[in-house]
Amino acid sequence: MTPEQLTALKKIFPSEDLLTHPADTLAYSYDNSQRQSIPAAVVFPREEQQIVQLLQHCNEWQLPVTCRGRGTGTTGASIPAPHGIALSLERMDRILEIDPDNRLARVQPGVTNQQLQQAAGEQGFFWPPDPTSAAVCTVGGNLACNAAGPRAVKYGSCRENTLGLTAITGTGTLIHTGVRTTKGVVGYDLTRLLIGSEGTLAIITEATLKLTPLPEARRTLQAVYRDVTSAAAAVSAIMAQPITPSALEFMDGQSLQMIRNYSDPGIAENAGALLMIELEESAAAIDAAAEQIAATAMTPGCLSVEIAGSQEQVQQLWRTRKALSPALRNVAPKKINEDVVVPVSRIPELVQRLATLAEKYAITIVNFGHAGNGNIHVNLLVDPDDPRQLEAAEACLDEVFSLVLGLGGTLSGEHGIGLVKRDFVSREIDDPTLALMHRIKNLLDPQGILNPGKTLP
Repeated sequence: MTPEQLTALKKIFPSEDLLTHPADTLAYSYDNSQRQSIPAAVVFPREEQQIVQLLQHCNEWQLPVTCRGRGTGTTGASIPAPHGIALSLERMDRILEIDPDNRLARVQPGVTNQQLQQAAGEQGFFWPPDPTSAAVCTVGGNLACNAAGPRAVKYGSCRENTLGLTAITGTGTLIHTGVRTTKGVVGYDLTRLLIGSEGTLAIITEATLKLTPLPEARRTLQAVYRDVTSAAAAVSAIMAQPITPSALEFMDGQSLQMIRNYSDPGIAENAGALLMIELEESAAAIDAAAEQIAATAMTPGCLSVEIAGSQEQVQQLWRTRKALSPALRNVAPKKINEDVVVPVSRIPELVQRLATLAEKYAITIVNFGHAGNGNIHVNLLVDPDDPRQLEAAEACLDEVFSLVLGLGGTLSGEHGIGLVKRDFVSREIDDPTLALMHRIKNLLDPQGILNPGKTLP
């Protein structure tokens, strides 16, 4: 960075909102993807006009800008370009409005998911997207990746729960998209275009979100199966009946064995798969709904179905699922975690063929995730610092992605593309469609300064 550029940055950002020393910028050089690139500077805007001015300068300087929230992403989408600027939105963290009468909230991008849920909960509402990292991840990051979490099976993802956005394009132009109403068809749907674009088209500075009333009652069920095929058949049966679970989580036999090696989950030794099911209904309907789901879950191969009768039992049932992440970290702290999606009916074939790949490449593969919408997290337990293991993992992943697409699936459900999956995107999206996406990118960011090298091959 030249002295002239640094002087210009200091005019926009006070000293407490500007980092340039490598020891300070290091913390903003990586995310949860194990990738790293140290930026020339880190800026912390508090107002939209600071971002407008920054982008105007960066267009002139041809200097790349990469947005980030709290760095919880796993695909490298928030890794700054070498010698570029990392733009952290964590200090734009105000909840601007909670409007229960119109079931909406307006927030800045640095608000954490948990902060939003707490504020909305005080008014009797919640925002459905609930990633595992909700305590620390930001709403802006959720929108950038269209992150959703388990509740998406009933309530949808960020795209279904966002009414409008304020954003700044790569040219430094402030734009407003969407509406404050639940219906509206004026103009093109730029809101859904920006959501999931990983900061490559515009920088989101404000979001108008659709809130949902908190449920009156909740029930938790745990169903254990002899094998993956039996569990997948149950998932299809559950999703075919009128009651939609608010969460339908899946764990394969390898997951259960990992947990047994880490703790005592209280699961039968002959269990080959497990489903965690949550229902959210009115108080009058919840008991009947739980009984119906329990009956539906008892497909051939089911070993047991248990409905929690107290909060203590709920915690006991979720103990198995919550033990999985620490168990995986204990065995492979640098595991490779990919989130893919296939049609629900193809989950058994996916898991069975993943087992074949695990044997072929001598890699332990653990599968779990949001079975209700076919979003499976495929975990390769390898040490990426070992060249031989890394080579095997890369070859295995190549086949995993081909398998997913062959089953009619998609390469990512909620983690996004970033750097990790960028080179595989052309397998899923045809050339004419990719060309159109590049033209849209060039229109909103003609100098290519916004998060270059991400999302599109």
